[in-house]
Amino acid sequence: MPDEERLFDDKLSIKINLADRYYPLKIVAEDEEKIRAAAKRINEKIEQYRQKYAGRDIQDALSMATLQFVIRLIEAESNENIDPLVREIDSMTTQLEDYMHKA
Repeated sequence: MPDEERLFDDKLSIKINLADRYYPLKIVAEDEEKIRAAAKRINEKIEQYRQKYAGRDIQDALSMATLQFVIRLIEAESNENIDPLVREIDSMTTQLEDYMHKA
């Protein structure tokens, strides 16, 4: 079996909900728990901003949540070596970008 087919066979198909939209992803099975936990935290933060800025567009809540997470990432980067975390975020970002380009 060619390497590409094997990689495809090793992937798990899941759907995650971000801001009331569902995104199908193909992921490595051992990443599922992390991805679902990340989606849960993102949605919790979005909901906080939705309540704080009631009546505003969902884009505002998404933008503020993104800003909060990146601020925390920058703070963590300055505090210690988080190369594995950065690689994981880059990997998840690439997966989401791949999905968005296919949609």
